[in-house]
Amino acid sequence: MNYRSLGGTGLRVSELCFGTMTFGGSGMYTVIGSTEQAEADRLVGACLDAGINFFDTADVYSEGRSEQILGKALGTRRKDVVVATKARGRTGPGPNQLGLSRGHIMDAIDASLRRLGTDYIDLYQIHGFDALTPWEETLRALDDLVRAGKVRYLGASNLAAWQLMKALGISDRDRLARFETLQAYYSLAGRDLERELVPLMESERVGLLIWSPLAGGFLTGKFTRNQKGPEGARRASFNFPPVNEERAYAVVDVLGEIAKARGVSVARLALAWLLHRPFTTSVIIGARNDVQLKDNLAAADVKLTGEELQRIDVASALPPEYPGWMITVQSRDRLEVITMEKRFAAVK
Repeated sequence: MNYRSLGGTGLRVSELCFGTMTFGGSGMYTVIGSTEQAEADRLVGACLDAGINFFDTADVYSEGRSEQILGKALGTRRKDVVVATKARGRTGPGPNQLGLSRGHIMDAIDASLRRLGTDYIDLYQIHGFDALTPWEETLRALDDLVRAGKVRYLGASNLAAWQLMKALGISDRDRLARFETLQAYYSLAGRDLERELVPLMESERVGLLIWSPLAGGFLTGKFTRNQKGPEGARRASFNFPPVNEERAYAVVDVLGEIAKARGVSVARLALAWLLHRPFTTSVIIGARNDVQLKDNLAAADVKLTGEELQRIDVASALPPEYPGWMITVQSRDRLEVITMEKRFAAVK
Protein backbone atom coordinates (compact mmCIF):
# COMPACT_ATOMS: atom_id res chain seq x y z
CA MET A 1 0.00 0.00 0.00
CA ASN A 2 1.22 3.47 -0.87
CA TYR A 3 0.63 6.52 1.31
CA ARG A 4 0.05 10.13 0.28
CA SER A 5 -0.07 13.47 2.11
CA LEU A 6 -3.49 14.67 3.17
CA GLY A 7 -3.70 17.96 1.29
CA GLY A 8 -1.04 20.36 2.50
CA THR A 9 -0.60 18.63 5.85
CA GLY A 10 2.02 16.25 7.15
CA LEU A 11 -0.53 13.49 7.74
CA ARG A 12 -0.09 10.43 5.55
CA VAL A 13 -3.06 8.35 4.45
CA SER A 14 -3.35 5.21 2.35
CA GLU A 15 -4.13 5.82 -1.32
CA LEU A 16 -7.16 3.58 -0.87
CA CYS A 17 -9.68 4.59 1.78
CA PHE A 18 -12.38 2.22 2.99
CA GLY A 19 -15.85 3.78 2.85
CA THR A 20 -18.48 2.44 5.21
CA MET A 21 -21.69 3.68 3.58
CA THR A 22 -22.75 0.01 3.27
CA PHE A 23 -22.60 -0.48 7.05
CA GLY A 24 -25.96 -0.72 8.80
CA GLY A 25 -28.56 -0.73 6.06
CA SER A 26 -31.08 1.61 7.68
CA GLY A 27 -33.41 4.14 6.07
CA MET A 28 -32.58 5.20 2.52
CA TYR A 29 -29.23 3.41 2.72
CA THR A 30 -30.86 -0.03 2.71
CA VAL A 31 -30.47 -0.22 -1.08
CA ILE A 32 -26.74 0.54 -0.79
CA GLY A 33 -25.83 -2.15 1.70
CA SER A 34 -26.72 -3.80 4.98
CA THR A 35 -23.39 -4.94 6.40
CA GLU A 36 -23.77 -5.88 10.06
CA GLN A 37 -21.13 -5.98 12.79
CA ALA A 38 -19.60 -9.41 12.22
CA GLU A 39 -19.06 -8.84 8.49
CA ALA A 40 -17.86 -5.29 9.15
CA ASP A 41 -15.29 -6.60 11.63
CA ARG A 42 -13.98 -8.98 8.97
CA LEU A 43 -13.83 -6.33 6.23
CA VAL A 44 -12.14 -3.73 8.44
CA GLY A 45 -9.63 -6.34 9.57
CA ALA A 46 -8.82 -7.23 5.95
CA CYS A 47 -8.30 -3.54 5.16
CA LEU A 48 -5.91 -3.10 8.08
CA ASP A 49 -3.99 -6.22 7.04
CA ALA A 50 -3.66 -4.75 3.52
CA GLY A 51 -2.20 -1.50 4.86
CA ILE A 52 -5.26 0.73 4.70
CA ASN A 53 -5.14 3.31 7.48
CA PHE A 54 -7.96 5.56 6.27
CA PHE A 55 -11.69 5.01 6.91
CA ASP A 56 -14.59 7.24 5.86
CA THR A 57 -18.14 7.47 7.19
CA ALA A 58 -20.84 10.09 7.88
CA ASP A 59 -23.40 10.83 10.56
CA VAL A 60 -26.30 10.31 8.12
CA TYR A 61 -25.21 6.89 6.84
CA SER A 62 -27.87 4.46 8.05
CA GLU A 63 -29.04 7.00 10.63
CA GLY A 64 -25.74 6.88 12.51
CA ARG A 65 -25.32 3.10 12.52
CA SER A 66 -22.39 3.25 10.11
CA GLU A 67 -20.39 5.27 12.63
CA GLN A 68 -21.35 2.91 15.44
CA ILE A 69 -20.36 -0.21 13.51
CA LEU A 70 -17.08 1.30 12.31
CA GLY A 71 -16.15 2.41 15.82
CA LYS A 72 -16.72 -1.08 17.21
CA ALA A 73 -14.89 -2.72 14.30
CA LEU A 74 -11.80 -0.59 14.90
CA GLY A 75 -11.82 -1.05 18.67
CA THR A 76 -8.35 -0.65 20.17
CA ARG A 77 -6.87 -0.19 16.69
CA ARG A 78 -8.52 3.20 16.37
CA LYS A 79 -5.28 4.98 17.38
CA ASP A 80 -3.50 3.50 14.36
CA VAL A 81 -5.89 4.85 11.72
CA VAL A 82 -7.28 8.06 10.26
CA VAL A 83 -11.04 8.34 10.71
CA ALA A 84 -13.08 10.73 8.59
CA THR A 85 -16.73 11.56 9.09
CA LYS A 86 -19.12 14.28 7.93
CA ALA A 87 -21.82 16.66 9.11
CA ARG A 88 -24.57 18.66 7.39
CA GLY A 89 -27.37 16.23 6.66
CA ARG A 90 -30.59 15.83 8.61
CA THR A 91 -30.16 13.98 11.90
CA GLY A 92 -33.63 14.57 13.34
CA PRO A 93 -37.04 16.10 12.61
CA GLY A 94 -36.34 19.56 14.04
CA PRO A 95 -35.69 22.66 11.88
CA ASN A 96 -32.17 22.99 13.27
CA GLN A 97 -31.16 19.34 13.00
CA LEU A 98 -29.45 19.84 9.66
CA GLY A 99 -27.19 22.34 7.94
CA LEU A 100 -23.92 24.01 8.87
CA SER A 101 -25.02 26.39 11.61
CA ARG A 102 -22.85 26.59 14.70
CA GLY A 103 -25.60 24.93 16.69
CA HIS A 104 -25.94 21.92 14.41
CA ILE A 105 -22.18 21.47 14.04
CA MET A 106 -21.66 21.46 17.82
CA ASP A 107 -24.43 18.90 18.29
CA ALA A 108 -23.25 16.78 15.34
CA ILE A 109 -19.62 16.47 16.44
CA ASP A 110 -20.54 15.27 19.94
CA ALA A 111 -22.98 12.72 18.52
CA SER A 112 -20.38 11.41 16.05
CA LEU A 113 -17.73 11.13 18.75
CA ARG A 114 -20.14 9.18 20.92
CA ARG A 115 -21.15 6.78 18.16
CA LEU A 116 -17.56 6.19 17.00
CA GLY A 117 -16.37 5.66 20.56
CA THR A 118 -13.50 8.12 20.24
CA ASP A 119 -12.56 11.53 21.64
CA TYR A 120 -11.34 13.05 18.36
CA ILE A 121 -12.02 12.96 14.63
CA ASP A 122 -8.99 13.01 12.33
CA LEU A 123 -10.79 14.56 9.35
CA TYR A 124 -14.12 16.32 9.92
CA GLN A 125 -15.87 17.17 6.66
CA ILE A 126 -18.87 19.27 5.76
CA HIS A 127 -21.11 17.07 3.62
CA GLY A 128 -22.12 19.84 1.24
CA PHE A 129 -23.00 23.52 0.93
CA ASP A 130 -25.51 25.25 3.21
CA ALA A 131 -27.08 28.23 1.44
CA LEU A 132 -28.65 29.58 4.67
CA THR A 133 -25.56 29.73 6.88
CA PRO A 134 -22.79 32.31 6.28
CA TRP A 135 -19.38 30.80 5.64
CA GLU A 136 -17.98 32.85 8.53
CA GLU A 137 -20.28 31.12 11.01
CA THR A 138 -19.50 27.64 9.71
CA LEU A 139 -15.75 28.12 9.47
CA ARG A 140 -15.48 29.73 12.93
CA ALA A 141 -17.38 26.81 14.47
CA LEU A 142 -15.14 24.28 12.71
CA ASP A 143 -12.03 26.18 13.80
CA ASP A 144 -13.26 26.06 17.39
CA LEU A 145 -13.53 22.27 17.11
CA VAL A 146 -9.91 22.10 15.99
CA ARG A 147 -8.78 24.36 18.83
CA ALA A 148 -10.74 22.25 21.31
CA GLY A 149 -8.98 19.09 20.14
CA LYS A 150 -12.16 17.37 18.99
CA VAL A 151 -11.04 17.61 15.36
CA ARG A 152 -7.54 17.51 13.87
CA TYR A 153 -8.14 18.45 10.22
CA LEU A 154 -11.03 19.84 8.20
CA GLY A 155 -12.40 18.78 4.83
CA ALA A 156 -15.29 19.60 2.53
CA SER A 157 -17.43 17.60 0.16
CA ASN A 158 -19.59 18.27 -2.90
CA LEU A 159 -18.68 21.94 -3.32
CA ALA A 160 -18.51 24.01 -6.48
CA ALA A 161 -15.17 25.65 -7.23
CA TRP A 162 -16.38 29.14 -6.25
CA GLN A 163 -17.73 27.85 -2.94
CA LEU A 164 -14.48 26.11 -2.05
CA MET A 165 -12.36 29.10 -3.05
CA LYS A 166 -14.54 31.49 -1.05
CA ALA A 167 -14.22 29.28 2.03
CA LEU A 168 -10.44 29.06 1.63
CA GLY A 169 -10.22 32.83 1.25
CA ILE A 170 -12.20 33.46 4.44
CA SER A 171 -10.11 30.94 6.37
CA ASP A 172 -6.88 32.59 5.21
CA ARG A 173 -8.21 36.08 5.93
CA ASP A 174 -9.44 35.24 9.44
CA ARG A 175 -6.59 32.81 10.24
CA LEU A 176 -8.92 29.87 10.71
CA ALA A 177 -8.27 26.18 10.11
CA ARG A 178 -8.84 25.55 6.40
CA PHE A 179 -10.29 22.76 4.32
CA GLU A 180 -7.39 20.41 3.54
CA THR A 181 -9.39 18.08 1.30
CA LEU A 182 -12.39 17.95 -0.98
CA GLN A 183 -14.33 14.70 -1.18
CA ALA A 184 -15.98 14.61 -4.59
CA TYR A 185 -17.40 12.35 -7.24
CA TYR A 186 -14.85 11.49 -9.92
CA SER A 187 -14.63 8.51 -12.23
CA LEU A 188 -13.91 7.51 -15.80
CA ALA A 189 -17.64 7.94 -16.42
CA GLY A 190 -17.67 11.43 -14.91
CA ARG A 191 -14.57 13.61 -15.25
CA ASP A 192 -16.40 16.93 -14.78
CA LEU A 193 -14.19 17.71 -11.79
CA GLU A 194 -11.32 18.48 -14.14
CA ARG A 195 -12.92 21.63 -15.54
CA GLU A 196 -12.75 23.94 -12.51
CA LEU A 197 -12.10 22.06 -9.28
CA VAL A 198 -8.89 20.21 -10.17
CA PRO A 199 -6.98 23.37 -11.19
CA LEU A 200 -8.19 25.05 -7.99
CA MET A 201 -7.15 22.15 -5.77
CA GLU A 202 -3.72 21.92 -7.39
CA SER A 203 -3.21 25.66 -6.98
CA GLU A 204 -4.33 25.76 -3.33
CA ARG A 205 -2.90 22.37 -2.25
CA VAL A 206 -6.26 20.82 -1.45
CA GLY A 207 -6.27 17.03 -1.56
CA LEU A 208 -8.85 15.05 -3.53
CA LEU A 209 -10.77 12.19 -1.91
CA ILE A 210 -12.82 10.36 -4.53
CA TRP A 211 -16.25 8.92 -3.83
CA SER A 212 -18.08 6.50 -6.14
CA PRO A 213 -14.97 5.77 -8.22
CA LEU A 214 -16.86 3.05 -10.08
CA ALA A 215 -19.80 5.34 -10.90
CA GLY A 216 -22.22 3.48 -8.69
CA GLY A 217 -21.24 0.12 -10.15
CA PHE A 218 -21.38 1.16 -13.81
CA LEU A 219 -17.63 0.59 -14.19
CA THR A 220 -17.52 -2.87 -12.65
CA GLY A 221 -17.75 -4.56 -16.05
CA LYS A 222 -21.23 -5.86 -15.27
CA PHE A 223 -22.87 -3.12 -17.36
CA THR A 224 -22.29 -3.26 -21.10
CA ARG A 225 -24.14 -2.23 -24.24
CA ASN A 226 -25.73 -5.68 -24.39
CA GLN A 227 -26.19 -6.27 -20.67
CA LYS A 228 -27.81 -3.73 -18.35
CA GLY A 229 -26.32 -5.25 -15.23
CA PRO A 230 -27.09 -8.35 -13.16
CA GLU A 231 -30.43 -8.84 -11.45
CA GLY A 232 -30.42 -7.18 -8.04
CA ALA A 233 -27.55 -4.84 -8.89
CA ARG A 234 -27.59 -1.69 -6.77
CA ARG A 235 -27.58 0.60 -9.76
CA ALA A 236 -30.72 -1.04 -11.12
CA SER A 237 -32.75 0.38 -8.22
CA PHE A 238 -30.51 3.33 -7.29
CA ASN A 239 -29.40 5.00 -10.52
CA PHE A 240 -26.75 7.23 -8.98
CA PRO A 241 -24.53 9.03 -9.80
CA PRO A 242 -25.98 9.89 -13.22
CA VAL A 243 -23.80 9.09 -16.23
CA ASN A 244 -23.82 9.77 -19.95
CA GLU A 245 -24.35 6.14 -20.93
CA GLU A 246 -23.03 6.40 -24.49
CA ARG A 247 -19.74 7.91 -23.32
CA ALA A 248 -19.59 5.52 -20.37
CA TYR A 249 -20.07 2.47 -22.60
CA ALA A 250 -17.20 3.68 -24.79
CA VAL A 251 -15.01 3.68 -21.66
CA VAL A 252 -16.21 0.22 -20.63
CA ASP A 253 -15.39 -1.10 -24.11
CA VAL A 254 -11.77 0.05 -23.83
CA LEU A 255 -11.43 -1.11 -20.23
CA GLY A 256 -12.83 -4.49 -21.21
CA GLU A 257 -10.20 -4.94 -23.92
CA ILE A 258 -7.33 -4.00 -21.61
CA ALA A 259 -8.74 -6.07 -18.75
CA LYS A 260 -8.98 -9.16 -20.95
CA ALA A 261 -5.39 -8.72 -22.14
CA ARG A 262 -4.13 -8.30 -18.58
CA GLY A 263 -6.36 -10.93 -16.98
CA VAL A 264 -7.82 -8.50 -14.42
CA SER A 265 -11.25 -7.05 -13.76
CA VAL A 266 -12.66 -3.90 -15.33
CA ALA A 267 -13.27 -2.48 -11.85
CA ARG A 268 -9.63 -2.92 -10.91
CA LEU A 269 -8.51 -0.97 -13.98
CA ALA A 270 -11.01 1.84 -13.35
CA LEU A 271 -9.65 2.25 -9.82
CA ALA A 272 -6.05 2.02 -10.99
CA TRP A 273 -6.60 4.84 -13.51
CA LEU A 274 -7.71 7.12 -10.67
CA LEU A 275 -4.59 6.25 -8.69
CA HIS A 276 -2.49 7.34 -11.68
CA ARG A 277 -3.99 10.85 -11.57
CA PRO A 278 -1.39 13.20 -10.02
CA PHE A 279 -3.97 15.14 -8.00
CA THR A 280 -5.57 12.12 -6.31
CA THR A 281 -5.00 11.78 -2.57
CA SER A 282 -7.13 8.71 -1.85
CA VAL A 283 -9.82 6.68 -3.60
CA ILE A 284 -12.72 5.61 -1.40
CA ILE A 285 -13.64 2.00 -2.03
CA GLY A 286 -16.62 0.13 -0.68
CA ALA A 287 -17.27 -3.59 -0.59
CA ARG A 288 -20.09 -5.84 0.52
CA ASN A 289 -17.95 -8.95 0.75
CA ASP A 290 -14.37 -10.25 0.82
CA VAL A 291 -14.28 -10.96 -2.93
CA GLN A 292 -15.11 -7.38 -3.87
CA LEU A 293 -12.69 -6.01 -1.29
CA LYS A 294 -9.82 -8.20 -2.46
CA ASP A 295 -10.30 -7.11 -6.08
CA ASN A 296 -10.49 -3.43 -5.14
CA LEU A 297 -7.37 -3.64 -3.00
CA ALA A 298 -5.46 -5.15 -5.91
CA ALA A 299 -5.91 -1.89 -7.86
CA ALA A 300 -3.00 -0.44 -5.89
CA ASP A 301 -0.66 -2.90 -7.62
CA VAL A 302 -1.75 -2.15 -11.21
CA LYS A 303 0.71 -0.06 -13.21
CA LEU A 304 -0.82 1.12 -16.46
CA THR A 305 1.43 1.70 -19.46
CA GLY A 306 1.56 5.00 -21.32
CA GLU A 307 -0.33 3.46 -24.23
CA GLU A 308 -3.05 2.08 -21.96
CA LEU A 309 -3.46 5.42 -20.21
CA GLN A 310 -3.77 7.19 -23.55
CA ARG A 311 -6.44 4.78 -24.79
CA ILE A 312 -8.46 5.24 -21.62
CA ASP A 313 -8.02 9.01 -21.64
CA VAL A 314 -9.24 9.31 -25.22
CA ALA A 315 -12.33 7.19 -24.53
CA SER A 316 -13.27 9.10 -21.37
CA ALA A 317 -12.19 12.65 -22.27
CA LEU A 318 -14.59 15.49 -21.57
CA PRO A 319 -15.97 17.35 -24.59
CA PRO A 320 -14.42 20.83 -24.77
CA GLU A 321 -16.40 23.66 -23.19
CA TYR A 322 -16.00 27.40 -22.94
CA PRO A 323 -13.99 29.03 -21.40
CA GLY A 324 -11.72 26.01 -21.14
CA TRP A 325 -10.97 25.73 -24.84
CA MET A 326 -10.40 29.50 -25.08
CA ILE A 327 -7.96 29.47 -22.18
CA THR A 328 -6.05 26.65 -23.88
CA VAL A 329 -5.88 28.54 -27.17
CA GLN A 330 -4.77 31.80 -25.56
CA SER A 331 -2.15 30.05 -23.43
CA ARG A 332 -0.30 28.57 -26.39
CA ASP A 333 1.67 31.68 -27.32
CA ARG A 334 2.73 32.25 -23.70
CA LEU A 335 3.79 28.65 -23.20
CA GLU A 336 5.65 28.67 -26.53
CA VAL A 337 7.58 31.74 -25.38
CA ILE A 338 8.57 30.02 -22.17
CA THR A 339 9.69 26.95 -24.09
CA MET A 340 11.78 29.04 -26.47
CA GLU A 341 13.38 30.92 -23.56
CA LYS A 342 14.34 27.62 -21.93
CA ARG A 343 15.78 26.31 -25.18
CA PHE A 344 17.78 29.52 -25.66
CA ALA A 345 19.09 29.36 -22.09
CA ALA A 346 20.14 25.74 -22.61
CA VAL A 347 22.09 26.68 -25.75
CA LYS A 348 23.89 29.52 -23.96
